[in-house]
Amino acid sequence: MRKRGLSTRAIHGRPRSEAPGKPLVQPIVSSTIFSFESAAQFGRVMSEEEYGFLYSRLRNPTVEELNGVLADLEGAEAAQAFASGMAAITAALQTNLAPGDTLLCANQVYGTTFAFLEGRLGPLGIEIVYLDVTDHSVWERPARARYVETMANPGLPVADLAVIAAGKGEGVFIVDNTFASPALCRPLEHGADIVCESATKYLNGHHDVTAGVLAGDRELVEQARAHLVETGALLDPFPAFLLRRGLKTLPLRMERHSRNALAVAQFLEGHPRVVRVFYAGLKSYPQYDLVRRQLDGSGGMLAFELEGGRAAGEAFMNKLELCARATSLGGVDTVVSHPASTSHRQYSEEHLAKTGISPGLLRASIGCEDADDVIADFAQALERA
Repeated sequence: MRKRGLSTRAIHGRPRSEAPGKPLVQPIVSSTIFSFESAAQFGRVMSEEEYGFLYSRLRNPTVEELNGVLADLEGAEAAQAFASGMAAITAALQTNLAPGDTLLCANQVYGTTFAFLEGRLGPLGIEIVYLDVTDHSVWERPARARYVETMANPGLPVADLAVIAAGKGEGVFIVDNTFASPALCRPLEHGADIVCESATKYLNGHHDVTAGVLAGDRELVEQARAHLVETGALLDPFPAFLLRRGLKTLPLRMERHSRNALAVAQFLEGHPRVVRVFYAGLKSYPQYDLVRRQLDGSGGMLAFELEGGRAAGEAFMNKLELCARATSLGGVDTVVSHPASTSHRQYSEEHLAKTGISPGLLRASIGCEDADDVIADFAQALERA
């Protein structure tokens, strides 16, 4: 065989031989392009006559393995990972709504979702009707799509998914399951057609990945995948690898999140400076029976308000020593934020009041530290604030 030149050898190396032994962990496949045994095979994969890998914007082995795990966890026929939670949410909405359609949406949703609805869908001629997720009667009307969060951000009203699904008719029911994750709730089992999640949060669980997921029946997911291919909101293989690794401990982490958050919520509920506590695991929670019926745990998210409103809340946050003042949620580190000025800054004062988000409301994502340490930090901050 002719000896190849130095540049050629540096690029191509020696032929790889097959050997026994498979990696236990799915490797990161960083290649953006893939080669084929023949021109005919190349053509079949290019035309989607044959399943295969052609170009990573279309399909990547590391991301595909992740998609299979996500579908399995959500109880879906198929799932598709996206570059962010908002990429998944906007794909679900844009591929199921057209001008003239009506969208029924819960009053309390993530601020960026609200901004997208108002700034992008509304101007297209899509009617958006905001409804109280706890008032089942108002959802009994025809609409092309319904959109709710399983546990809404930030005040945690819980949607009775089966009841809302019962009235959807021919419409599409989309559920953002970020706060619960499939470890606590699988909306497709309760009548949802599409479930979206910010995988940045509990699915990854370590504050080091930005990603999203959309899951449902194969046709709806393929529709969303085509949207992803056209808009380029693909997930890179490296964060896909980290997300896949995080998923392996999801049930374990959610058990700890739920246990810790309940302990913190009980502490706050008994503190004289705390006016209100919103936590799905408290017996005083208005929807406690629904939580026990629909969720496999109460999760790691809670919200509360102190005497003195926003000023008192900011003073409390400034005195925290262990827990971070940070946005986002769902990681092993406990973080505290002020929704009205962060995650829901897009809401007007009127809409904040309408949805029950008071100026002094604080949101806490309780992590996986020792619960006593988190409580001690909250206690000293309340004492010194």
